[in-house]
Amino acid sequence: MRFLLDAQLPPRLTKALKRAGHEAVHVYDCGLLTATDREIWRHAVKEKAVILTRGADFAVLRLHSGRGPAVAWLRLGNLSTEALVTAVMDALPEIIVALEAGEVLVEVR
Repeated sequence: MRFLLDAQLPPRLTKALKRAGHEAVHVYDCGLLTATDREIWRHAVKEKAVILTRGADFAVLRLHSGRGPAVAWLRLGNLSTEALVTAVMDALPEIIVALEAGEVLVEVR
């Protein structure tokens, strides 16, 4: 699975996803740290990547769009970087199953 991590997520999560066998890039690494949501959206479409985000903006955009990238929306509260990475990696199998089943918006709580 290919993931594009939004700016609110730690770059460390990118490394954890790669160790788990996935392709992952942080918006910082592709020059999109200060990009608009639409620019990030277009990049995800071009790269066929799932947007991994903590913000509701991409979830709302996905709900109101008939097409575009899948979005994994992390609604995990205020966590340390270590706890966030652990929570995402623990939820990753369920995220993958949902995305492979064709879900376009996966909410992780």
